[in-house]
Amino acid sequence: MPPRPLQSKRKGAPRGAARSVVIFVHGYGANGADLMGLADPLAPHLPDTAFYSPDAPEHCPGNPFGFQWFPIPWLDGSSEEAARAGLVQAAEDLNAFIDRVLEDEGLPPSALALVGFSQGTMMSLHIAPRRAEPLAAVVGFSGRLLHPEALAAEAISKPPVLLIHGDADPVVPVQSLPEAADTLVKAGFETYAHVCKGVQHSIDNEGLSLALGFLHRKLPG
Repeated sequence: MPPRPLQSKRKGAPRGAARSVVIFVHGYGANGADLMGLADPLAPHLPDTAFYSPDAPEHCPGNPFGFQWFPIPWLDGSSEEAARAGLVQAAEDLNAFIDRVLEDEGLPPSALALVGFSQGTMMSLHIAPRRAEPLAAVVGFSGRLLHPEALAAEAISKPPVLLIHGDADPVVPVQSLPEAADTLVKAGFETYAHVCKGVQHSIDNEGLSLALGFLHRKLPG
């Protein structure tokens, strides 16, 4: 199946003037607008950056107004086979979107960062290591690393990664952070991790500030 086109708004540096790009990758049952609001506090500190936040390719059964990157069996009753097939297809969709954004902006992969939340973190950590050329960075909030046993063998490029998680997260357990970080470090990734005290399944000001500092260091311009 060919890649499905993803719809996204754009904010930030004027088209043709951007020196870097951030793509937000939203969570299960949300949409691109859910994370696009993060561009507002980030843009003044990253004035040469264009921001995108696409809608995932599938409508979410559990939220008729939201989208999903792939089915989640323990939430929607789908099969493990459907989840794996959905991940493969969504990876093609998101990779094609990244390629189109880079072409539109006239920038190399090293000028683009992914910022994921929850299922968006799972997507970001899955596709970034498997791209032919390394991206500038990956920031993952409140997510986990899918199929960690395959990472070392399948990693082609190794962008720097920042993982952030709340220690009161009732949706994705905070233990997912050290599990992902340990696997990334063992596979040779430059990896940073931070646990936000008292934070549930969300992004707080502390986490956003850490992400901004990381992006400021890793993105060109």
